[in-house]
Amino acid sequence: MDKKYDFRKTEREMQALWEKEGIYRYRNGREKKVFSIDTPPPTVSGSLHIGHVFSYTQAEMIARFKRMQGYDVFYPFGFDDNGLPTERLVERDGGFHAADMPRSQFREKCMETIESYEADFRKMWQSLGFSVDWSLQYRTVSGLTAKISQRAFLDLVRQKKAYMKESPVLWCTQCRTSIAQAELEMKERETTFNYLEFQAGEEKLLVATTRPELLYGCVCVFVNPEDERYRRLAGKMAKVPLYGFEVPILTEEEASMEKGTGAVMCATYGDTADVGWCEKHGLAYREVIRPDGRIAEHVPVIGGMKVKQARAAIIEALEQAGALARREEMTHLVAVHERCGTDVEIIPSNQWYIDVLSQKQRFLDAADEINWHPAYMKSRYRSWVENLKWDWCISRQRYFGVPFPVWYCKNCKKPVFAEADQLPVNPMEELPGKKCSCGCEEFLPETAVFDTWATSSVTPLINARYGESDDRSREILPMGMRHQAHEIIRTWAFYTIVRSLYHTGSIPWRDIMISGFVLAKPGEKISKSKNNAASSPMQLIETHSADCIRYWTAGARLGTDTFFSEEELKVSKRFLNKLYNAAKFAGMHLEDYRPDCGETVRLLPPDLWILERVKEASGEAAAFLEEYETGLARKKVDELFWEDFCDYYIEIVKERLYQPEKHGEAERRGAQYALYHSLLGILKLYAVYIPHMTEYIYQSCFRGFEGAVSIHQLLWQQEKADELLLEFGGHLKETIGRVRKEKTEKQMSMKEAIPELVITCPGKLRKLYKQSETDIRACTNAAAIIFRS
Repeated sequence: MDKKYDFRKTEREMQALWEKEGIYRYRNGREKKVFSIDTPPPTVSGSLHIGHVFSYTQAEMIARFKRMQGYDVFYPFGFDDNGLPTERLVERDGGFHAADMPRSQFREKCMETIESYEADFRKMWQSLGFSVDWSLQYRTVSGLTAKISQRAFLDLVRQKKAYMKESPVLWCTQCRTSIAQAELEMKERETTFNYLEFQAGEEKLLVATTRPELLYGCVCVFVNPEDERYRRLAGKMAKVPLYGFEVPILTEEEASMEKGTGAVMCATYGDTADVGWCEKHGLAYREVIRPDGRIAEHVPVIGGMKVKQARAAIIEALEQAGALARREEMTHLVAVHERCGTDVEIIPSNQWYIDVLSQKQRFLDAADEINWHPAYMKSRYRSWVENLKWDWCISRQRYFGVPFPVWYCKNCKKPVFAEADQLPVNPMEELPGKKCSCGCEEFLPETAVFDTWATSSVTPLINARYGESDDRSREILPMGMRHQAHEIIRTWAFYTIVRSLYHTGSIPWRDIMISGFVLAKPGEKISKSKNNAASSPMQLIETHSADCIRYWTAGARLGTDTFFSEEELKVSKRFLNKLYNAAKFAGMHLEDYRPDCGETVRLLPPDLWILERVKEASGEAAAFLEEYETGLARKKVDELFWEDFCDYYIEIVKERLYQPEKHGEAERRGAQYALYHSLLGILKLYAVYIPHMTEYIYQSCFRGFEGAVSIHQLLWQQEKADELLLEFGGHLKETIGRVRKEKTEKQMSMKEAIPELVITCPGKLRKLYKQSETDIRACTNAAAIIFRS
């Protein structure tokens, strides 16, 4: 081993070794049981930050752990490179807009951009030492992925689970596309409650609204049937102020008697309540807001204006007309598009949907078939499913994505679907190759693309090569584990469960591992959009080492958020320095040791104890890792290394290693044996956390004897530890600790002699203590040892 550990040189060398030897290559389950991992494909929308490193690395540790438990680990990596986030990245980098060029030209520019970013992303993950089988890499816009996504869509059409209809949809006027319920965020907005004077016969009827710009779209005024104030008006007509047309006054149980005046304006469409009421009462649509976010030109007073401008203009017009009774300042929650923060509108549109509302109980039941880690995350999923109000809209009016394999007959408008042997197909560049059932041979292509979640929700199918000649569904499905962050439970987790149940009839994975966020400060998540990450992951790796970063990522409990600053890496550096120095010490004393030499070896109780502690810690850490608690498992390994191995065992056997003439050659070899096997055991435990340094130490000190090319091919110990030896070791630590404490209190050197050491111990430990007397005397510098029961 080198005197000083050069992480920059060593980490590259170890990564090259793993690549050359194919250490992490999936073997198709030919010799071992398969453990498959569904890895979230990072969105190609800019640079990565420490938050990505945090969650992805925790999951990568599970891949290494499972491999060292004897599994053939299927560990792929993908890139989510279609949809709105990528379009924005390309437009930002290129300084142009997708709408200003032919779609094919924009797609080419997207492909050029994502190839560059994907290369950078992959380099970063490789620099972290990820044990991915890169031959399994996929991207969500590749030909194969498009083929599988389109095949899965056609499967849903055949099942009547996918359908197209014109209906009110959630619409982002900034992104000019429909969006799904899961893409909403609720934001507080300062606004005004405007009390408008409707005329109901001879009476004035005050109606309060925060959306006066939708006044032209008013189709009804609702009152609660229990509201005595308005019973006499139910069934009559009300004249809409400013515009003068009349709308019915109807009763609705869900109309709040406490909010505003209790008389509610129903306009098309102010919110989801308006949508539900219009459908329930058969109310016709009146257009106000266009898809571009402007008021329709035919709307008097405010036609052609943007929404906020129109709101101010209509309020001014109502004031001038004497129809605005009063205004009240208020704060309320508004639904915004999570991608851009724009207030979401609801407008009618032809879109493709996947039926989820009719199967809510099925999706709730599926949650109980999956092991949630942490367990409380299941409640977030259940809450989302229970509160679903819309089917899943999967079509997007965008440019870069997987196209729908659909055309529409120019004559009868019926959808015509691609045949299986045509996939993947782009209907804007190809024809269906058959007539419509009505005999027409002219078609209009579907121009929408799949929502990005509609492709990433089939990652298990992509990994399984669903429907291909080399379909490996039987090998890897259901997958062993999915890992993801908690904010996309409502999207990626839910959608994947939906798709898996519909396509395979089974859950997508047995376990789901939910990670927390990395916070820049209390309540503020580190994110690309906020640009609040001080250093990029590559800068951190180059400055501090991959192992340093990795060790830090295992510090938090699963599912909990954590803070990050570079100051936090001091703990990692101290640990790495300690491990390397401990290994150097061991290596120095193992230079003449040969595990297979057949020489007489005498193991003393301290040697036997440390070997049993490695077994015990292996079992404890494995139990936590089976629950995906990388941090709690690391704590167990840290206790073994820092306390038992470094603070006690090495100190106990030092003299035996340095002075065999005093203790005996067989006793020295016993210490060497225990040092060799306990350090190797500790390295195996740490290999899931710090793969580079553990590999380097293994290559320097152990490979020549162990046979395996890499430490990552070795298995953890799975034997039950001897309880008596563990009890002895704990008692011995207390005894030595007491001596150290007394010397410290008396300001004595640890090397200073003491006349006698009295050890009070249970009778069952007396023999072990007697056999360890020479080691104890050397460790404590006690002239005499007296044993008492």
